[in-house]
Amino acid sequence: MIAVEVLDSARAKGIRIATAESCTGGMVAVALTEIPGSSTVFERGFVTYSNAAKVEMLGVLPATLDAFGAVSEQVAQEMAEGALAHSSADLAVSITGIAGPGGSEFKPEGRVCFGIARRGGETHTETQDFGAPGRSAVRTKSCDHALSLLAAAIS
Repeated sequence: MIAVEVLDSARAKGIRIATAESCTGGMVAVALTEIPGSSTVFERGFVTYSNAAKVEMLGVLPATLDAFGAVSEQVAQEMAEGALAHSSADLAVSITGIAGPGGSEFKPEGRVCFGIARRGGETHTETQDFGAPGRSAVRTKSCDHALSLLAAAIS
């Protein structure tokens, strides 16, 4: 199970983790905290579903939201960096996307943007297009991908 790998690797390296989630609604935090002993690694999670929550809780700039929209690598970057700024974590992952149903020509259902921020390091962002397998599948794939990004960042 990848969440166990993330926790074990982070524990071994003394890394604390925070999450900033939108379309997954806290699924990454749930996956991590379902494992006994996760409190030694998991520092906190932010569920920022609305744009207002992204601004208020993570410090995402309204200008960034206006220019790029909530589903963008720019917002994912500010979410991950905001999770670090508002926690004592060393590493943060962010997720913002369109789980569906719906979407648009420019931002289709299944498009999800991720950010990984490390205290004192560069923030990396990426976009995954999971297609339109349905809301639950997009959310699950997003959670799994975020855990994979954490695992890669720790190793």
